[in-house]
Amino acid sequence: MKLIVTIPALNEAPTIGAVIREIPRRIAGIDAVEVLVVDDGSRDDTVGEALRAGADYVVSNRLNRGLAATFKVALHEACGRGADIIVNTDADNHYDQTRIPELIAPLLRREADIAIGSRLIDKLPMKRANKYGNKIANYIMQRLLRLPDVDVSTGFRAYTREAAMKLNVLSEHTYTHETLLNALDQRLCIVNVPVAARHVARPSRLIKGIASHVWRAGTVILRSFLLYRPMQVYGMLGALLLALGTVPFARYAYFVVQGEAQGHVQSLVIGAALWIVGGQMFITGMLALAIGWNRRMIEEALFRMKSDRIELRAPGRRAPHATDRAMSVEEDESETEDRGRTRHAA
Repeated sequence: MKLIVTIPALNEAPTIGAVIREIPRRIAGIDAVEVLVVDDGSRDDTVGEALRAGADYVVSNRLNRGLAATFKVALHEACGRGADIIVNTDADNHYDQTRIPELIAPLLRREADIAIGSRLIDKLPMKRANKYGNKIANYIMQRLLRLPDVDVSTGFRAYTREAAMKLNVLSEHTYTHETLLNALDQRLCIVNVPVAARHVARPSRLIKGIASHVWRAGTVILRSFLLYRPMQVYGMLGALLLALGTVPFARYAYFVVQGEAQGHVQSLVIGAALWIVGGQMFITGMLALAIGWNRRMIEEALFRMKSDRIELRAPGRRAPHATDRAMSVEEDESETEDRGRTRHAA
């Protein structure tokens, strides 16, 4: 069993070394533990610090592509290097890497496909806006997804090889919420593992401002629900419109009983319009479900293609501390790997 710890990083030279050194290299049930850093176009010495701290692989984006795209690269590269289990952590030392054995334990016992290292938010000395924003997001998402106690925003997660290959990240902002919906849609089993996190004093690389983050994250969540839970969205809108449509109909019926039906035809028009739009919402939801079935078949085909392609590359028997300089996410990975070998040899 090989465990690869992936660390997306952007200008994290002051902390990434401590993160890598804290990762346990001997874990019961695991034969090899490796560290893969995905540098998202850092302008400081993140790559050098990572290699000096003992990172086994460093893959670099030529330009800054954002957290979601970098996470997607991390999963692909880890699978390509033969990972049976992948743990994703942050480069800012927010999480306690010594708790990785606890995080992966449900996966080793074959009890789950994904383990979520949920932070104990109440114990974190965060700004009130950040803390209550996280708690509100957790409350809403936990009930919509029926995942009690799961921290939906945490990046400290463990994935089996199969789960990592099945996940598809479409967001350009953050992957945490979308991957939960995608995992549930793929019928993957998710477990919660409470893990205390550390306070990070420096400003977040992802959250430039509370309002902008709420807007962008909310957009990602809404788009994910429209993609993976269309009837939950369109059905709720349709039911709401049908319920609102009964009000003007009831109003018209009241006047009919009172013998004053003349002059209240507008109630029928408004009620009919609301019912027609509500019915269209249900029809749209059913069409989205049909499209979703087609998407699932495409995802299954994509999973098999990933499996075949990755099996050709895995296991990644590479010399330790090899550095892959990925020119861009869109480039063919095999070509990028060859370039990385050439540079390292030089």
